Amino acid sequence: MSSPLSIRHYTHDLICHSHEHAQLVFGLSGRLDFEVEGHGSQVVSQMLSVIPHEARHACGSPTGSRCLVVDVPPASWLQQHLGQHASAVRRLLDTSATFSLNTQQSQLVSWLANSPVNDPVIAEQGCALLLASLSVQAPAMPSSSDLPMAALNAHIDRHAAHPLQVSDLAQLAGLSVARFHVRFMQETGQTPMDYLRTRRLEQARELLLNTALPISEVAARVGYSSQSAFTAALSRYLGQSARALRQSRD
Repeated sequence: MSSPLSIRHYTHDLICHSHEHAQLVFGLSGRLDFEVEGHGSQVVSQMLSVIPHEARHACGSPTGSRCLVVDVPPASWLQQHLGQHASAVRRLLDTSATFSLNTQQSQLVSWLANSPVNDPVIAEQGCALLLASLSVQAPAMPSSSDLPMAALNAHIDRHAAHPLQVSDLAQLAGLSVARFHVRFMQETGQTPMDYLRTRRLEQARELLLNTALPISEVAARVGYSSQSAFTAALSRYLGQSARALRQSRD
């Protein structure tokens, strides 16, 4: 591999292959549909997909996608450049997964995406920094039977103001709607729509407590076109009105 970092543009043309090295795909813009060893996911901005070495994977983007890609160097390079972080990185690379980046990782990815990644110093040191950040703050990797909850949560939060259907979440998990509903109930104890409603209302609670946004604006940001419907739903969920919740912070 000439450089471990590259900026790649994906189109509707389907790519299906495997390679001897592990790969990390960081979403910059657009949506990249992924399937790794039969498990579907999507990569959008501020998200990462991990592709283990020799894992058969397919990807394509119906509307176009731009990504920062790390072709992970061999184990000797990892040990030399990452030191105590090398073993954690190797564990991270053993399992395919898609998850959200934290703020610091997103900022690093953004900086690299706007840098000359073909520069050998930037490429090598940027790759080491990215891998080290993931070894320190990487979430627990789900087993192949787990739903991609981090990706689902990120999608819900990103689109909280817009109508969301169970089919949207099922597509993100690479499952049929019926199978997704069953799996979701098994893993969370809630129906997908109940979970979606709860997450939106938790987001509303944070906005009411930590911002001065009008209640009508908070309602709109979490997907309620009617303020009365929002306040009724929030009262059922929290046992107090939006106005009472806001006053409780004083």
